[in-house]
This record gives sequence, C-alpha cells and structure tokens, in this order.
Amino acid sequence: MAYEQEKQVAIAAALAAAKLCEQVRHERVPEAMEKSDKSPVTVADFGSQAVICRAIAAAFPDDPVVGEEDAADLREPEKADQLAQVTSYVQAVVGDATPEAVLSWIDRGNGQVGQRYWTLDPIDGTKGFLRQDQYAVALALVEGGEVKLGVLACPALPVVPEQPEGEQGVLFVAVRGQGATMMPISGGEPHPIHVTKADDVENMRFVESVESGHGDHGRQDAVAKAVGITASSLRMDSQAKYGAVAAGRAALYLRLPSPKSPDYREKIWDHGAGTIVVEEAGGRVTDMHGKPLNFSIGAKLSENQGVVVSNGA
Repeated sequence: MAYEQEKQVAIAAALAAAKLCEQVRHERVPEAMEKSDKSPVTVADFGSQAVICRAIAAAFPDDPVVGEEDAADLREPEKADQLAQVTSYVQAVVGDATPEAVLSWIDRGNGQVGQRYWTLDPIDGTKGFLRQDQYAVALALVEGGEVKLGVLACPALPVVPEQPEGEQGVLFVAVRGQGATMMPISGGEPHPIHVTKADDVENMRFVESVESGHGDHGRQDAVAKAVGITASSLRMDSQAKYGAVAAGRAALYLRLPSPKSPDYREKIWDHGAGTIVVEEAGGRVTDMHGKPLNFSIGAKLSENQGVVVSNGA
C-alpha cells in the first residue's frame, strides 16, 4: 500500500503526542504562555511538537516539517521552569530526552514548504484545550502541493456522538486514494467513514468555530439557511470540525473571513490533515470561491480566502 510506512509512523507519533497532551491536561491546570502574535501556547503544545518531530526525523530524516511552534521562547532564561516541565512530559514518551534534545526536536518544525514535507499543528485549538474542550493533534504529509496523508487525533471527541459523557478520543486517518477511517484512540479496529448523504436530514447541520474571531458567524448562518440547514450550528474548536463532517455528524463547515480581518489567510497546519480526511470520506474542501486549497506556496494558504468544507452535495 502506498504511504504505508508514513501512515504507521504518523499514527504512532500522533497517538503518543495525544497521550502527552492528555497527561498535561489531567495533571495540571494548563497554563498558557503568550506568543508574539498574542495567541496562547502551552507546555503540551511544545511537548507534542517535540515528540512528533522526533518521530518524523527518525523515520524520514530528509523530510522537512512545517509546524506551528518554535523553541525560541523556551530558550529564554526566565522560561527554564517551562522547559523543565516540557522535558519531563517528553521523557514519559522518550525516556532519555534532555532539554537540549527537546529544543532541537521542537525546532525541527521550522522547516520550509517543498516538494515533499509534513505540516503539523501539535495542538490545534489551544483555547479549547485550555477550557477542557475540543482540540486536535493534526499531522499531514504533502507531496507536489497535494495532501497525501492526514492523521487527526481528537482526544476529547466522543466516540459515540449520542453519548457525550461516554468514551472520548477519536483518531481519524486518511491516505489519498485509500479512503478515510476512524477508531477510538484507546484502540480497536479502524472502520471506514463517509460524509452524510444529501437526504440525511437528521445530520444536515453545520459546524463552526467557538471563537467569534475565527469567522463571519452572521454570514455563515445565512449560507447554512440558504442551503436548507435549519438546525442550530455545532460549535467546536480545532480540526475536530473536519472529523465531524467526514464522519457524517455534520454536513457543512464554514470558515469565512471575519469582517474585522477580511484579508486574513489561513495557515496550512490548520487545514492539511482535515482536508484529506474529508475528501477521502467523499466530501469536498475548497476556499470560499471554489478553488482547491493550495499547499505548495508556504506556511499560509496565501492564494485562498476562507474555507468551505462539505459533504459535496
């Protein structure tokens, strides 16, 4: 099977990172540091990126990783305590990890977009993670500008949607031309998933971001009504929204530019893994003008505006 080694490495790395994130979330009230762009970052973001970049480097040493985080802040003397915390959590996965090794693994995510590269969001939905809500570990392999493999680990997503208090943690996996699957993070057999059918009225819902700044909620609501969706939207953080569409739990995910920042362009790591999971489940992903997302340019989807994720119908 094409990309079989890449798939197994990506699954193992994402599951290890998800375990680290959940350990942080259960053992301490996650504290956020503020990055230069005012967005939050936690010990778990850094630990997750370190674990995944180490795994990619070991298996595919020539593959660059374009990730969200870098270790510059952790190198500051006043951040010694945070670096020690990150290192201790990484050591639970990689026993002989040292602070210097952890910093170098994190910075392996500072690669450049090329003919073949991985893109990584170690915690997509950090604000959701902080409020004990939805988040995702998102890893994708891109070749020739096309996403070929995507893995989404969603530790807080209910395995059975109708049982929100039941078992949580879902892993979505997709390989180009091989379909999409989901399975409980706790283990079990992956099973194929498919987007909702046009006549599935019960799941004809749309899903959007919790954060009001992540879209144009008024316009998104108007579009949903225009295509006949009358149920109120599902609100969740992270690329778990892509998983909801791929698994048929919702029919439409809209991320239209906020009126406050109409020129905003999305980051590749926020959409790479989710895009292929939905497409391989039979859905469609474009920008708001119907153009495919272009992952060949750089860290931003600079040729695309907004994102429309649907069951295709």
